[in-house]
Amino acid sequence: MKRPARIASGDVLAVVSLSSAAPHAFPHRFDAGLAQLAEALGVEVVEMPHARAPDELLDAHPELRAADLHAALRDKSIAGVVSSIGGEDSIRLLPHLDLELIAAHPKPFIGYSDSTVTHMAFHAAGVVSFYGPAVMAGFAENAGMHPYALEGVRRMLCGGEPPGSWPPNADGWTVEFLDWADPENQRRRRTLQPCTGWRWLQGRGTADGRCIAGCIEVLDWLRGTPVWPDLRGAVLALETSEEAPEPVAVTRMLRAIAAASDGLRDVRAVLFGRPGGSGLDPARHEEYDEAILRVVREELGREDLIVVAGLDFGHTDPIWTLPIGGRITVDADSRAITFPESVTAPA
Repeated sequence: MKRPARIASGDVLAVVSLSSAAPHAFPHRFDAGLAQLAEALGVEVVEMPHARAPDELLDAHPELRAADLHAALRDKSIAGVVSSIGGEDSIRLLPHLDLELIAAHPKPFIGYSDSTVTHMAFHAAGVVSFYGPAVMAGFAENAGMHPYALEGVRRMLCGGEPPGSWPPNADGWTVEFLDWADPENQRRRRTLQPCTGWRWLQGRGTADGRCIAGCIEVLDWLRGTPVWPDLRGAVLALETSEEAPEPVAVTRMLRAIAAASDGLRDVRAVLFGRPGGSGLDPARHEEYDEAILRVVREELGREDLIVVAGLDFGHTDPIWTLPIGGRITVDADSRAITFPESVTAPA
């Protein structure tokens, strides 16, 4: 895997809209994200031509979204690319994405949710990318970014040393919904719920491999496409979207992954993010643990596989940033997760 050059103060980051037209619909939220991104990393932020395009244009022309990404990668003045927001149809970019161009211009790309599609394209091209905050969800957090999320971004994208340990979030988490249509909400900090810690569901010893991370619903759409990742020897990090798929749906999607020749039988560990969805009762989170273990332990017989749930990435806030294609070590005995190698290269 090619490591992209790390981000430094004063660099220029480009913002692309690869899926939803939310920047057009909620410009005040988008502007807040741009400002907080620039301040947090000490960078200059530029918008690619269609970053604020209306839904009618983005929906009719997915090739324009891909063209913005390509242009940002080709532009020597741009150091990295940030997704504006997720959505539900960036899979339509696949016919238009140039994997050779991505490989020839390895730059940091960060985003999550529907950006799983673009991440898998980067992975197929052999370039490390970063599953973390997007401009409007994460960087635009109400009343300022969460320190935990900011630390994860800085460690992965800006640090010259290996990122080291993944710290559990002790500050609290939230999925509280504050309507983006009301600009006043941007100044209201969301209420945090107490963290109860990660859940180490099974497994012993240490698992080490490259990290493959994504939203499980989006990854499920990618089965059979040219960017479906080879999961052999990987540590698989999965999370659920704000649509809060039922545990039985997670079971079915995991079965589909397991049915692939390089599916769950050959991964080294499974990490599962805290389930997303503002309407999901936290008391139901452990139902997802049961859904995962039904497939892993009961159906595949992988009692040896390390499985950890309730992790801080994906569709609850704040989130840690994960390096897709970077090395990750999961130690079930000491209950620690680390990133032992640098995931960026010197500029």
